[in-house]
Amino acid sequence: MFATAIAARLDRAGVHYGWVIVVVTFVTLLTTAGAMGLPGALILSLNKEFGWDTGEISSALALRLALFGLMGPFSAALIERFGVRNIVLTAVLLITGGLLGAVFMTEIWQLLVLWGLVVGIGTGLTALVLGAIVSSRWFTRHRGLVLGMLTASSATGQLVFLPLAAWLVEHEGWRAAVVPSIVGLGITTLFVVLFMCDRPSDVGLAPLGETDIAAPNAASNQRPAIAQAFGGLAMASKSSTFWILAATFFICGLSTNGLIQTHFIPLCADFGMPQDEAASALAMMGIFDFVGTIASGWLSDRYDNRWLLFWYYGLRGLSLIYLPFSTFSLYGLSLFAMFYGLDWIATVPPTVKLTAATFGREKAGIVFGWIFAAHQIGAATAAFGAGLSRSELQTYLPAFYTAGAACLAAAVLVVLIRVARKPAPQPA
Repeated sequence: MFATAIAARLDRAGVHYGWVIVVVTFVTLLTTAGAMGLPGALILSLNKEFGWDTGEISSALALRLALFGLMGPFSAALIERFGVRNIVLTAVLLITGGLLGAVFMTEIWQLLVLWGLVVGIGTGLTALVLGAIVSSRWFTRHRGLVLGMLTASSATGQLVFLPLAAWLVEHEGWRAAVVPSIVGLGITTLFVVLFMCDRPSDVGLAPLGETDIAAPNAASNQRPAIAQAFGGLAMASKSSTFWILAATFFICGLSTNGLIQTHFIPLCADFGMPQDEAASALAMMGIFDFVGTIASGWLSDRYDNRWLLFWYYGLRGLSLIYLPFSTFSLYGLSLFAMFYGLDWIATVPPTVKLTAATFGREKAGIVFGWIFAAHQIGAATAAFGAGLSRSELQTYLPAFYTAGAACLAAAVLVVLIRVARKPAPQPA
């Protein structure tokens, strides 16, 4: 096996193969999340060409966001059953098919099926749950840092492709804006086929920071994916920590990709800002998000994760309340982009760490999958609700004020989590 030979060579050089897995997962999350974020740059073009109003388009985008999250727990179970490589390749095929099919659509129901259903399921298979599983399986030392890096790639991927997409929309049309995502997905396929492995034991290694090579739980892998997913929910639902994390992550989704990623460009257009400048501001958020989320992973290894979340949600709420008072120029939005970008999805590493500390490494993937489902239900709520506000009230502002207030409530709620003095021992 090619990966085994590479792992042995790297091991002799003192480099753990887990870092190769991090690179492959990073590229996977970057490109698949970029495909999920792409439609946010196309709302105005779809409105102009087909006459669909913002509310109709937002319904398809809300379905995509909901499925992106609801697939999380089932994705974790499917990965346990069929392996990371098989699930990622399936996801890439679905996303590519959805993007290509949308080029030929003429009816709103086709948008719902292709970018709502197909792309939603495909991106859901490679959502943040994949990063949580990879970091938990391959790393004991540096786990928080790795999780921060993978989280950053997913969140940043939703933003960094937008300036190019906006430029292509302006100069070549919205269909051309789909091409970079398809090329990126092709590169991802090559990386996954060549280098991806399911577990350290597949290449004769222990997780980084451990010495014992542990084989996977064969009995668990034979359980049906649906049974694993709902079994994890039944177990987690008995814990108040699960419900607090799910509620605050609902608000996280409500205030990030459901609102800013989906409606930021149309919001700026309402205030006279060109699409390409608004997309550049989003890309700036992506750059600062990359720094902020990695830093959050580093901090989550060292400080109380509850108080990290308190500050993240509180500062995000204040930034959203400030946004309508900005000047809506590229210069005026720079402060918001920097401040909000650092906090875009910095909540993920502390949330995953709290999940793993409460439920253990083997259950963390599926339990976090359900928590992430709550995140994307919040995102879908914001995507549809903000679009409805724009269609019915001719303004996005109520949605932004509501999201800001919800973040302040989440900051208070998260400190109610009870952390055990002596966490349960983790399986090797």
